[in-house]
Amino acid sequence: MKLAEALQVRKDLKIKLGNISKRLENNARVQEGEAPLEDPKDLLNELEITADQLEDIIGKINLANAKTLVDGHSLTELMAKREVLSLKISYLKSFSYEASDIVDRATGSEIKIKSTVSVPELQKKIDSLSKEYREVELKIQETNWITEI
Repeated sequence: MKLAEALQVRKDLKIKLGNISKRLENNARVQEGEAPLEDPKDLLNELEITADQLEDIIGKINLANAKTLVDGHSLTELMAKREVLSLKISYLKSFSYEASDIVDRATGSEIKIKSTVSVPELQKKIDSLSKEYREVELKIQETNWITEI
């Protein structure tokens, strides 16, 4: 199984667990004399089996991410880099938005508000980080589709 397939299986198992949880909630109580639509014992068993499958696939994914090297770095390190780049881009975009916000003055005697940074330079930094993010993301995706677990 390719790493990319394992990631999809992990996602599907998480969704399945959520659905089982909701089904359990829906069958937790019934009116006296009535039977639940689904047997909670069967649902609890299904929950246990699915959780075990999820634990197994997560372990395999984590091992593959730690062992798989791309340009001398583990896939885990690349994912950390991607996450941090995403945060930096997000924070810099927010800062850029605030720095470029124009404050209108009703009269010439009102206090003038100006940016504390060069917005064009800040935008160049955001563009550079965004390009780096795309390149890291591409490496991760390529690796996911060629790595066997």
